[in-house]
Order: sequence, then C-alpha cells, then structure tokens
Amino acid sequence: MSSKTPKTVAVLLGGPSAERDVSLSSGRECAAALRTAGFDVVEIDAGADLPDQLKAAKPDVVFNGLHGRWCEDGVVQGLLEWMRIPYTHSGVMASAIAMDKQKTKEIYHAAGLPFVASVLANKDEIEASHVMEPPYVVKPFNEGSSVGVYIVTERANGTPTLAPDLPETLMVETYAPGRELTTAVMNDRALTVTDIITDGWYDYAAKYETGGSRHVIPADIPQDIFDACMDYAQRAHDALGCRGMSRTDFRWDETRGVDGIILLETNTQPGMTPTSLAPEQAAHCGISFPDLMTWMVEDASCDR
Repeated sequence: MSSKTPKTVAVLLGGPSAERDVSLSSGRECAAALRTAGFDVVEIDAGADLPDQLKAAKPDVVFNGLHGRWCEDGVVQGLLEWMRIPYTHSGVMASAIAMDKQKTKEIYHAAGLPFVASVLANKDEIEASHVMEPPYVVKPFNEGSSVGVYIVTERANGTPTLAPDLPETLMVETYAPGRELTTAVMNDRALTVTDIITDGWYDYAAKYETGGSRHVIPADIPQDIFDACMDYAQRAHDALGCRGMSRTDFRWDETRGVDGIILLETNTQPGMTPTSLAPEQAAHCGISFPDLMTWMVEDASCDR
C-alpha cells in the first residue's frame, strides 16, 4: 500500500431501502476484500444516526456499499460532501439523475443513445386502463434491482393489479424484447460485455438467488454488437457524469442488428460481491476483487 493510500475505510452497508439485503451481502464482501488488501475497515449499517457513526469512525474514505433510494440517489453523497469525507462511486448530481430512470433517458437522448419510449403515470391510471399499447413494462422510476416490475404482454386480458406498497407515480415503458447484455465501466475504461441468460424475466430472484441466471463472459455476440455496447456504456457513463465504476444494462433484439440495442439504465453503484456482474467483468480483465476495491478507494474524493 502506498503512503498516499487511505488507511481507514468505512464501508456503508444495509440502509433503509428495498435493497437492504443486497447491500448487506455486497458490503460485507467489500469489507472483507478491503481487509485482505490491507485497509483498516469499519462496517457501518447506515441509519438515521449515520452522521454520528461517521464522526465516531473518523474514516479517511467512505466506501459506499449501499443500494436503492436514499443510498445511491445523491442523498448519502450529499451528506458525505457536507462532512467532507472522500467517498467512492458517483457524486450527488450523477447519482440523483441516474437513479431517476426518466431523467436518465433525457440524458441518453441528448447524448444520442438509444432507448425506448416511456411515460410517468399514476397507479390509478395504470390499473384503470392501458396507458400505452401492450406489450409494456410497469416499474418504479427510482428503484433498482428490478424491484416492483410488472410486464403486461400483448395477450394480457387486462391491466396489472399493482402492489399497494408501490409509489403513486410509476414508469410505463415500451417492452424491449431480446437478450440481456451489460457492460461495466471504470472511469474511462469499458471492461467487456456479459450476456445474462435466464429462464424468464431478469427479475430480483434471477439477479440474486443461486442459479437464477447464468453469465456468459465475454458475450458470444457479433463484434459490432459487442463494440456498440462498449461504446454506449462509456458514453452513458460520461454523459451522466459518473465516477468510479458504473454498469449500463441493455436489451438486444437480434433480428435488428445494431439497431436492436437499447439502453435500459445505468447503475452508479452496481452490486459488489465477487460474483456480481461488474466485479466479474473486472476479474475477466485481470483485476482481482481486492485490487478492484483498492482502486475504488484510491479513486475516492469529494466534489465528484
């Protein structure tokens, strides 16, 4: 470890979002890897007393292992800026925009990146009538991990019955058929493309349950599709103002060639277990999990 490398790292994990369990798993793996890399690590389950916990820990750097609302949407980032504690991943503005899927599409549009049409609608409207022609997808516009996703097919007899705990305003998005691809970016370096294979929709269970999905890395796809995903992921990272590591997810309709690629979203704090998609891509590129964690800590800063 160099003399400039921070010695004490506070790993934020858990938190109050719907993705708490994912964050606990991810954060513990990150903490273990950072200890392996030689850092002094304190794990902090982020709650309402987070400022007091940070004051007590006195970390050189915060590794943000949180996921979901209040955690990767600029809120925690703003607190860390206020406290002037260097932190990993994207800053306030990029985090807030990327977590809002509708605003992300505005950035994609300005950057000339492909995406599908969507509207924001009230739950009552969505349950009362089709707000767009099926097939379409209903989902929160500011959650991750496929939380609260409904697919309305062309054969659907009616509108979806939505869970009562979903927010009042939801995104209704044209369904994009095809394969699920993803590319991670480390600042100015797109890593590779992974083909995510599941038996059905790539939902929360497929993402996190054992055997829920299979990752083909690098993706066995035509070179022009591979190159386009790498280019689009880097451009999305840059256009949104991301820092550190991000991951952009795609759907690819094989029948349409390059025109069949659309961007689904850009994740500013992708899952961080050793077998998660982004670390898996780093490993494929010869970057071990402890080395990846070290890079992220050394990349940390305020004013991101």
